[in-house]
Amino acid sequence: MLTDFEILETLSMIKEQNLDVRTITLGLSLMDCSSPDIDILCNNIYDKITKTAKNLVRTGEAIEKEFGIPIINKRISVTPISIVAAPTNANSYVKIAKTLDKAAKEVGVNFIGGFSALVQKGFTNSDLTLINSIPEALSTTDIVCSSVNIGSTRYGINMDGVRLMGDIIKKTANITPDGFGCAKLVVFCNAVEDNPFMAGAFHGIGEAEKVINVGVSGPGVVKRALEDVRGQSFEQVAETIKKTSFKVTRMGQLVAKEASRRLNIPFGIVDLSLAPTPAVGDSVARIIEEMGLSNCGTHGTTAALALLNDAVKKGGLMASSYVGGLSGAFIPVSEDEGMIEAVKGGFLTLEKLEAMTCVCSVGLDMIAIPGKTSAETISAIIADEAAIGMINAKTTAVRIIPVPNKDVGESVEFGGLLGTAPIMKVNDGDSSLFVNRGGRIPAPVHSLKN
Repeated sequence: MLTDFEILETLSMIKEQNLDVRTITLGLSLMDCSSPDIDILCNNIYDKITKTAKNLVRTGEAIEKEFGIPIINKRISVTPISIVAAPTNANSYVKIAKTLDKAAKEVGVNFIGGFSALVQKGFTNSDLTLINSIPEALSTTDIVCSSVNIGSTRYGINMDGVRLMGDIIKKTANITPDGFGCAKLVVFCNAVEDNPFMAGAFHGIGEAEKVINVGVSGPGVVKRALEDVRGQSFEQVAETIKKTSFKVTRMGQLVAKEASRRLNIPFGIVDLSLAPTPAVGDSVARIIEEMGLSNCGTHGTTAALALLNDAVKKGGLMASSYVGGLSGAFIPVSEDEGMIEAVKGGFLTLEKLEAMTCVCSVGLDMIAIPGKTSAETISAIIADEAAIGMINAKTTAVRIIPVPNKDVGESVEFGGLLGTAPIMKVNDGDSSLFVNRGGRIPAPVHSLKN
């Protein structure tokens, strides 16, 4: 039972420190929707989503009201469409993307993820159809999110996939306002099957028929806790983060269990990632600076982020019966007011962000670059990030936006949780010969463990 002190403490975290549940995500299998006829497939998908998720938003709102816990997004993730749609032999899956968009809007969720393909070892015909459909799919829908997994620790990096995704990102940017379609597109290495966060969420084939996954947040809460231990040792810093992460994750567990009970859908996982927002006081960068650095991005930043990521995982692990997803600290530039300021001040560069991704949850996230950046350079950025994930047996990702007609020194406004992105400088070197070799970069030796 919660004590009066714990209740008051939680209320304070919600009201003053931007504590929230970032998302309740319904993971839903579409395997039983398959049909050789794409029209029948679309009807099956629409019917299953609207039937299964009809009470998702209403339930989330009821929990939010009754418990006083802000739940920012309600979302759906589905089985990768390249798998579900394979029997159709269609030459485009845009119609399916539009069906996902329509069904998601019908039930009132914020986003739906799963317009996805898993090509870490190679392509099926369906994978190629889906990937080539991404630009039009994201330009003709509003809340559909897409992801492609191009590498893994076990299988290496599919460099043909890496090269193709550079082209796809450029095409998507060029046909959507300010390249916004790319904010709904993630390229993964070691993608996980139970991620509740967009744009990379999909419902893995190893998952149950349907599950409730919850993603918590709370950078502001951690920042406030660290203010009380200024000047103390790193052991004390780590302990403080662990204790705070435990409290935040317990709130997520409460919401997940309650949503699971009310919807009669099994509880999946709590993702205990620290997900920042553009709101002042809700920043991972400010946590790093609270540890004693003048600016996020200066020397010591990677070490501070490593401590934060590890302590978040250790604290949250004991607070939930099932921890999953990505779980750690996110560093999306446009979604974190401290990161934005660090980029504008010249302290945070693309190269420094890449180094930071070695020790945090995901990767290069919500980064805007000049629209003139070549597809080959984007592919090379993806390859670098995938190599970090492959070698370190961790999930890494790239969500990068080449903004048409904009250059370094300018910025682009996406609004809402996606925030404002300053255009970041990209290395001027040429990676085209490297990218165009094709083939597969072999997996590291530790991939042979079995």
